[in-house]
Amino acid sequence: MVLIGLGFGCKNGAATAALASDAAKRVYVAPGEKDEVYAFLSGGFSGQMSVYGIPSTRLFKIIPVFSVFPENGYGYDEETKNMLKTSHGYVPWDDSHHIEASMTDGKQDGRWLFLNANNTPRLARIDLRSFETKEIIEIPNSAGNHASPFATENTEYLMAATRFSVPIPQASIPIENFSKGDFKGTVSMVKVDPKSGRLSIELQILVPGFDYDLSHCGKGKSHDWCFFTSYNSEQAYKMIEVGASKNDKDYILAFNWVRAKQCLDQGKASNFGGEYYRNYLPENQPAISEKLSGVKMLQPKDCPGVMYYMPTPKSPHGTDVDPTGEYIVGGGKLATVIPVHSFSKLMEVKDKPEHRSGMIMDIPILKYESTLAGEVKKPCLGPLHTEFDGKGYAYTSCFVSSEVVKWELGTWEVEQHLPAYYSVGHLSIVGGSSKEPYGKYLIALNKITKDRYLPVGMELPQSAQLYDISGGKAELLSDFPTVGEPHYSQMIPAKLLMDKAAKIYPLEENKHPYAIKNEKDARVVREGNTVRVYMTQIRSHFKPDTIEVRSGDTVFFHVTNLEQDYDIPHGFAVGGAPEMPNLLIMPGQTRTFKWKAPKPGIYPFYCTDFCSALHQEMQQYIRVLP
Repeated sequence: MVLIGLGFGCKNGAATAALASDAAKRVYVAPGEKDEVYAFLSGGFSGQMSVYGIPSTRLFKIIPVFSVFPENGYGYDEETKNMLKTSHGYVPWDDSHHIEASMTDGKQDGRWLFLNANNTPRLARIDLRSFETKEIIEIPNSAGNHASPFATENTEYLMAATRFSVPIPQASIPIENFSKGDFKGTVSMVKVDPKSGRLSIELQILVPGFDYDLSHCGKGKSHDWCFFTSYNSEQAYKMIEVGASKNDKDYILAFNWVRAKQCLDQGKASNFGGEYYRNYLPENQPAISEKLSGVKMLQPKDCPGVMYYMPTPKSPHGTDVDPTGEYIVGGGKLATVIPVHSFSKLMEVKDKPEHRSGMIMDIPILKYESTLAGEVKKPCLGPLHTEFDGKGYAYTSCFVSSEVVKWELGTWEVEQHLPAYYSVGHLSIVGGSSKEPYGKYLIALNKITKDRYLPVGMELPQSAQLYDISGGKAELLSDFPTVGEPHYSQMIPAKLLMDKAAKIYPLEENKHPYAIKNEKDARVVREGNTVRVYMTQIRSHFKPDTIEVRSGDTVFFHVTNLEQDYDIPHGFAVGGAPEMPNLLIMPGQTRTFKWKAPKPGIYPFYCTDFCSALHQEMQQYIRVLP
């Protein structure tokens, strides 16, 4: 075993993480063998999600979600471009931070993943059969959808809260009015249909104008509750890095979502404005985009018992609930301790006046000591996020000191320091945010790489580091560069997903309005200046063979891949087409390439995905007439 020395000596008797002497053997997955775990990483400013195998850390796929993806045409073609519609117009990019896995009884169930868009507030649902984005819903009356999308124990709801408080409803008022309380935040309850997964905004709750940062919902005894960190309780609007760091404590907001639903059902919420889009991709059909208006808004004063503030030092970032549902861990990034609140204590004191220190917008502020279970003393610098191994231990990432600390629930004693290279943000344990952690592997999601890889210019790839936490002491196994910023991750055991993965779109189930299912139906249909090409592709040719259109025509190539064999997509690209990149069309799928016929000439089109020995011959021509 080789100790890694980066200036992290033992602290308080705790051990330092080590590189396993047989690390190469433990991450090696032989050719033809499968990885043990899927790791889904949000891509930060890439707006996408990437899929890795653990322990090999091999990259398997990038799932386009909030950003266009020229590699397969997502966001460009007639089937998917409506997925990126918003009340601000077509927004082909976003900043995706947090992944949440669907759960049943607090355990990962392998149905869906959810991803937030921070910049233009949105939530996405990814189907874990097809590994494709199936739905995106916009969150109205919000700005900076950061504390999102965190699920209740049975995925009844996803929670989303406002990072940037703004006037609600929107209004052009002096920015100085932020400090007067004229800016507000919202907590949104997004309902998830238990069978289809379809999303709908059921309720919003107006909250004081702080910056709501992260969330996690309760489990078991705390099933009815979700917890949101907030910072900038100073309501600073200039030099926020200074102004928002003055108070010794900010807050974790304890939110009783079951009580909120009761108040909604009792008619205590009022109609409120807010336009938003809900975009849904039916199976193998064009996306349906709906423009919706108005939500139900609840005021805390109209629903006593719905919310409480728990003071938490200092500018708390993460809030994480242990598998039993008892402990709520704050990640005060400027704090010298990791504070842990007790759910039992919260229940005991929340309605007793002697345990309150004030009130904000009719939301009681409880005393810090009244809900405190314990503090991890001097754990590290910059504690952020915590996950759990299901064996009584918690692991907290520490940004400033670039490490993960392992500590014990109940004793609050640090057991081990795990160096992370460098500036770790989130961390993830397999099932580590659920009621039943699988444990074994932990990845640290690092913001800065510095000297870890060969230099490739001014920016290096960001990275993740893999640790084995199955033994008494965690051991470092490897690190690997990532796609975009590896902001957060959900890791799911492969056995829960791999046998459910879709292999083809059955042709007989293809209900696309422009699909054809046989080469004899291939044809070109003119409708004025619009031309529709009903096209098929199968190894190794297209039908129709040749196509003639006129310059200026709008041409729709409705291309159906007739293959019914696993892993045989075909590509489609037209030479010089400026509006449309490549399409990748899965077996049995129909997708549409829209093309404005340019000046007269001969234009080749071809399959871009190497599909057979005669792949090069899978090419044909379009003649554009004057």
